[in-house]
Amino acid sequence: MNILILGIGNILFQDEGIGAHFIHYLDEKYEFSSDKNSVSILDGGTLAQRLIPEIIKYDEVFVVDCIDALNSKAGDVYFFDFLNSPDEIDWQGSAHEVEMLQTLNMIKMNGDLPSTNVLGVIPKRVADDTTFELSDEIIKAVITMEDTIIKALKDLDIKTKIKKEDITIEEISKISFKRDILHGPRI
Repeated sequence: MNILILGIGNILFQDEGIGAHFIHYLDEKYEFSSDKNSVSILDGGTLAQRLIPEIIKYDEVFVVDCIDALNSKAGDVYFFDFLNSPDEIDWQGSAHEVEMLQTLNMIKMNGDLPSTNVLGVIPKRVADDTTFELSDEIIKAVITMEDTIIKALKDLDIKTKIKKEDITIEEISKISFKRDILHGPRI
């Protein structure tokens, strides 16, 4: 099984960039291994529709992005199957050029959508100012996001090994723009 962890977001607009920052954080902190599965990590930025040819190559996709939800607060983390999104989730209105929601719906309409789960977090600041800095709420949410994605990967028989224990999301957010967009298969 080919697995993709896809980070979405505009790193210039504070918390809006958490999806991209988060996948760089995972890539820096962990090694992934499996006897039968592969894991790729992709910084999708704001590419949306241009990601379609890449997304359809995979059997399982985890999209990491900002979302909105009723009765939520900044830093709340949600993990859900894209095809069974909870009613309280609103995944629109971000600073992306074209919404990732629309892109996944287009892939679904063509019958090419792989199994897709969303790891979403409620942002505090989006586009207030152009900066790579993340809010305290998002920084704290990274612990839950990390635990969630690692558990989901383990459920798919992916072994994780920490290769850099002391890396932080704050450090990564300052260098994400220097990182490669696509890392090939990690296994």
